[in-house]
Amino acid sequence: MESIVNKLTEIEEAASAIVAHAEDQKEALDKEYDEKRRTFDTELENKTQARLADIRRELEKNTSGILESQSGASEDTIRALEKEYAEKHTEYAHEILRRITEV
Repeated sequence: MESIVNKLTEIEEAASAIVAHAEDQKEALDKEYDEKRRTFDTELENKTQARLADIRRELEKNTSGILESQSGASEDTIRALEKEYAEKHTEYAHEILRRITEV
């Protein structure tokens, strides 16, 4: 009978050792998982920030190009209007006077 109790005690101690070892492995795996997750999050954040910076630079470049293009077009329109005025301001004045005196 004592040998059966001894065997059961050995089995219980072995089972306790296996459970303790499994808990230690689980804790180690949890730490490893957390570290890998933190590393992944950090890398993803860095890549995201870099991509956002690239997008911002590209957007600013495109916006700047559009504004320069519009500015150039506006200046061309202003020059054309000034040229037309310089060439035809007398005609415009006569037309205005004619319309005023017709009433």
